[in-house]
Amino acid sequence: MASMAVQLLGFFLGLLGFAGTVVATVLPHWRSTAYVGSNIITATTQMKGLWMECVWHSTGIYQCELYRSLLALPRDLQAARALMVLSCVTSVLASLVSVMGMKCTRFARDSLIKSPLVLSGGICFLCAGLLCLITVSWTTNDVIVEFYDPFLPSGLKYEIGLAVYLGYASACLSLAGGLVLCWSSSADRSRSALHRQRSQPSSPPPPFNNIYPPAPLYKPPEALKDNHAPSLCSLSSNGYRLNNYV
Repeated sequence: MASMAVQLLGFFLGLLGFAGTVVATVLPHWRSTAYVGSNIITATTQMKGLWMECVWHSTGIYQCELYRSLLALPRDLQAARALMVLSCVTSVLASLVSVMGMKCTRFARDSLIKSPLVLSGGICFLCAGLLCLITVSWTTNDVIVEFYDPFLPSGLKYEIGLAVYLGYASACLSLAGGLVLCWSSSADRSRSALHRQRSQPSSPPPPFNNIYPPAPLYKPPEALKDNHAPSLCSLSSNGYRLNNYV
């Protein structure tokens, strides 16, 4: 029962991380306009995301425009798109595999394949979290480097948007869910191995004769069998008496 609760905890952590990754991928709030120097009060706020660019006016109007050309985008933006999409796909695969391997489902119940499926789902959640973490860390580094560039005009500088922070939180949730699932799988495997070892009957000790084989029978040496001196009995048996020679 405790193992099932641990698996559910890891699955829901990974599921929350997957939902946050999808939201962070879709939102345009990856970079927002930085208010530097005299540029404090502005009528518009510009935001850039992976798929669109939005402008918010002080009158309350919110306008967004999708990127029309894929090849015209910077290479870092194209790589960020690919990594986030791959993270989402990996999270979907991790969710499906984890559901099939959890003890609360009927798929392959009482089978040895349950534990490897949970382990595979945990590894997939770990990979998804790492992909998301790499993407948001890369974006954060680019924004900070451009912000402190003295040769870049103030109007072209951006700050870290809310979607990046959401990506950090989602990556941490996915990593935590994957670690919990991997730990649950390893604990189940060790517990099943211990139970299998205890259920096997203990073999009796080997017999004493197999350990110490019997000693061979004593055989007198052939050289001493014919060279011993004749005794009185043997002389009398051959027809000779000692009294005849005394």
